[in-house]
Amino acid sequence: MTANNALAGSERHHMEIPWHDVAAREDMPVCEASVADRCALVCRVGLLTLSGGTGSWRVREAMNRVARRLHVTCVVDVSLLGVECTCTEGSESSTLVAGLHTAGVNTERIWAMDELVKYMESPAGANITVGDLHRRMDEIEQRPANYSFWQAGLASACACAAFVFLLGGGPVEMGCAFAGAGVGHCLRHVMLARRINQLTSCAAGVAASCITYLVALMLLGLVMPSAMDHEEGYIGAMLFVIPGFPLITSGLDIAKLDMHSGLERLAYALAIIIVGTLSGWLVASFTPLSPDEFTPLGLSWQALFALRLLMSFVGVYGFSVMFNSTPRMCATAGLIGAVANTLRLSLVGYAGMAPEVGALVGALVAGLLASAIHFRRYHGCFQARSSKPGRPAFPRITMTVPSIVIMVPGLYMYRAVYYLCAFDVMSTMNWLMRAAMIVVFLPIGLALARVLTDPRWRYCS
Repeated sequence: MTANNALAGSERHHMEIPWHDVAAREDMPVCEASVADRCALVCRVGLLTLSGGTGSWRVREAMNRVARRLHVTCVVDVSLLGVECTCTEGSESSTLVAGLHTAGVNTERIWAMDELVKYMESPAGANITVGDLHRRMDEIEQRPANYSFWQAGLASACACAAFVFLLGGGPVEMGCAFAGAGVGHCLRHVMLARRINQLTSCAAGVAASCITYLVALMLLGLVMPSAMDHEEGYIGAMLFVIPGFPLITSGLDIAKLDMHSGLERLAYALAIIIVGTLSGWLVASFTPLSPDEFTPLGLSWQALFALRLLMSFVGVYGFSVMFNSTPRMCATAGLIGAVANTLRLSLVGYAGMAPEVGALVGALVAGLLASAIHFRRYHGCFQARSSKPGRPAFPRITMTVPSIVIMVPGLYMYRAVYYLCAFDVMSTMNWLMRAAMIVVFLPIGLALARVLTDPRWRYCS
């Protein structure tokens, strides 16, 4: 089979809905359109919101808000890759099922869809036609990425280098992790752009990052003989594949009792983690790389505190770039993450707090800070780029989740798999349980912040 035929087969496997062909009357105002046309609009709003990687609660909320504006009753079922929507008006009803071909994160799309829903709720939204609304969603769907291939790779490299420092690494580990993460991310990006299977791309990216780390370490060893004593930093070079966004949103979905979406997101995140960590172990089994403890840096507490603030900001900013956040969104998430993560590390390191409790406090602080920022007026909205006084411009999830992704214990996860493959059961259980407890407490912290600050999230409907 030729490459073109294989690609065509892949396209047929996930057929896309021709939204403009589905509409019976594109020139009809949305509130006067048929139930089927209004159902298609509501379903597409949900699908585009879901394609940004947000949780099911936000997807359902967006669809319900649009459905109320269009005077239909909407019943929704959201999964990791699909939306099933039934809209009724009186005795008429219409059902539509739509799905995505892959999972991903695009925080700018979450923001754009949030602004579109606000526009639909405004007086002008009642007069828009079916065709115009579909064209607005076409523009959001086809909007190019905010960053080039090289910018995203550089951001990944910087984020992983910062991550290595926060784990305890020094300049040698950071420099080699920078090279490894940059190469690994670029390879994975190229493979995904060519529509290579996501798990295959993940494994190849991790393998490339680990090998690049070792090569960089060996080259550095030509001028610094002790360089090979810093092999443990290769773990940081592969942390760009850790699916922090779906891992945390799965917990938020489960907190809202949306088990369908929550368990699917959790299974997807675990699949990526298992493939990535096993790929790293395979490389380590043929090389001198091993996940040992980092050598203490010997920094004063003042210097360590300041560097943790800086590296937390750099790490969160870099991961936010990978999520396609705008520069202002990246900076906002970076500031929140710098405060929350530095507080977490200080509580664990100086106050003797358990890492799991530290993760809870860090996520709670990140959620509260995001809620405080959420209600401030920003300059920047959909199209006009100016928001109404008192109306938020950035959805909270675009600030909270990127700001605590850096708290996800990728090091613990990798060590658990590494010792599992070495049949060291006690070490495996130790690192696995520590990782699981932290992963559980991160979404609990965010959920608690939402319960305290958001009445819509606090109560059951």
